[in-house]
Amino acid sequence: MLGRAGSPLPGPALWAVCGNAALARLRLRPGHPHRMNNWPGQKTGTCLGGIEGKRPMDRAGHPDRRALLVGGVVGGVVALTGCSSMGVVSSAASASPEARPTTPAAAFARLMEGNKRWVSGDLQHPDRDPNRRQFVAQEQEPFGSILSCIDSRVPPELLFDTGLGDLYVMRTGGEAVGPVVTGSVEYGPMTSGTPLIVVLGHQRCGAVKAAYASIRDGKPLPGNLQAIVKALQPAYEQAAREGGADPVETMARAQVTLTAADLRSNDDLAPLVSKGALAVVGAFYSLDTGKVEVLAGAPS
Repeated sequence: MLGRAGSPLPGPALWAVCGNAALARLRLRPGHPHRMNNWPGQKTGTCLGGIEGKRPMDRAGHPDRRALLVGGVVGGVVALTGCSSMGVVSSAASASPEARPTTPAAAFARLMEGNKRWVSGDLQHPDRDPNRRQFVAQEQEPFGSILSCIDSRVPPELLFDTGLGDLYVMRTGGEAVGPVVTGSVEYGPMTSGTPLIVVLGHQRCGAVKAAYASIRDGKPLPGNLQAIVKALQPAYEQAAREGGADPVETMARAQVTLTAADLRSNDDLAPLVSKGALAVVGAFYSLDTGKVEVLAGAPS
């Protein structure tokens, strides 16, 4: 046993554990005849009591009745309270998950509540345990589809404080779209009734910055990076018309609003939008604050 600052305690101690954590220690006089050097580790959820030091058979003498009595009391109390609390934890962990939002407004509210927690640091980390893994193992019904950038600082599941099975997530450089990406965004609303799509741009986007410089200077990017530049051309043109102190951020915001508008008027998604079963929201994430700003399309 170790005392303060890692120093050995001067004598054996009576202790009780529930799981692997020591919960109580009582001092015994040095040289007590019924000490145990080691007590085998126990699996979580079991409770026991014991005395550190030598085992009873290692030395002659009769048991110290007061020590054994205290040990029995401590072990019994821990067994009743500690193991009972394990049952409470297990029961809570197996509780039903929060109901899935089924309307655009409810899904949007769930996401924005999660983002508020992300900003404040008061995170819940919902739907991230083995019970949830089992719950969604056979089928999924995400309540939102997020199209965001590949930037490592913008993970949708974290900044909306969501969990396993909550979101479909598509990530491309600068939220560039094409037939495969558009089809991936359509998948949730068209196959499982996902009521919300969010196109999420962000501050200081490297893909947008590179595309902006490429178009401005007339210098194509190497390899398939040029495909991203081509996809972002409309946003560049809109940013050029709008002007502004930071043309790259203006272009990043334009990419969001243009992409959200295209999806909203998509031949397959427009009917869902018109009857109120789907909302397509354009949003912008601040790397500095963690806050998601809504640009367009928030459901009422």
